[in-house]
Amino acid sequence: MSPQPVEAADEAPEIAATRMWLERVVIGLNLCPFAKAVYVKQQVRFVLSEADTTDALRSVLEDELRLLHATPAEAIDTTLIVHPQVLQDFYDYNDFLDEADQAIEALDLAGEIQVASFHPDYQFAGTAYDDVANCTNRSPHPMLHLLREASVERAVAAFPDPDAIVERNIETMERLGIEGWRRLLD
Repeated sequence: MSPQPVEAADEAPEIAATRMWLERVVIGLNLCPFAKAVYVKQQVRFVLSEADTTDALRSVLEDELRLLHATPAEAIDTTLIVHPQVLQDFYDYNDFLDEADQAIEALDLAGEIQVASFHPDYQFAGTAYDDVANCTNRSPHPMLHLLREASVERAVAAFPDPDAIVERNIETMERLGIEGWRRLLD
């Protein structure tokens, strides 16, 4: 039997670090112009997973996919599954994303929910590890971000130029620099 997720409590250090990252980096730097609205409305579910194997994490992921699908967006629009005990190696984590997509397919949720990836050692293909652009997807702990595709579509439709977000984020990180980014997390 897989370990059950621990619902986010502010006193859990992993969740506190994730919340601070979300507030200071994602919302504070406006890396995701859609994050603030759901965060302010308390529609972000924070889940601390105690999984210590990929099988256990997949079980937590499947449970959270089902819960997100069954819950109105007004209550939970998005879920952050923080899993500090498994997939610390970025390449193992990156490989697991295929399993996450398979779980979505197996639950017949393709086109409804997607997974965005964040990891402390995130590295975009074709970049050097220390390229500051990687910081746009670096989080305090490995996490799986479950997003409702309908919410993403509404947010993108309301944004004047959604394709410019990635470029703007890279420019923001280049201005901030790696040391500035680290100071935000301290």
